[in-house]
Amino acid sequence: MQVITRTILIRSKGEGDMIDITPETSKILTQSKLNDGIVTIFVSGSTAAVTTIEYEPGLRQDFPQMLSRIIPRDMEYQHENMWHDGNGHSHVRASLIGPSLTIPFKDGTLLLGTWQQIVFLEMDISKRERKVILQIMGE
Repeated sequence: MQVITRTILIRSKGEGDMIDITPETSKILTQSKLNDGIVTIFVSGSTAAVTTIEYEPGLRQDFPQMLSRIIPRDMEYQHENMWHDGNGHSHVRASLIGPSLTIPFKDGTLLLGTWQQIVFLEMDISKRERKVILQIMGE
């Protein structure tokens, strides 16, 4: 078994930015020359997340609206009471979605569903430079 680690650099536009990283992930997987295994996608930072979704205009609107309903921006957050940085909701949203996911691959191809893409989600109120780390394990 081989382990290969690569990084995707992202410059987000701030809260609500949703970026399809499937093509970049597939390209890095192809370059690895591994056939079968798993790839773990991890974003470092406590106010960003990764998940899978059908990356289409309707869901790109629905998803942030859903987050606003279940984790509103205008609630009191103890994080903001302590740090006064306005992003308490960002931390809670990112922790709900999570910083990583693992996807199997076979014959050098990600085993995603037909309409399933890998997306990076920026939850912070400001634009950020992010590192998404891919760790590919396989043979």
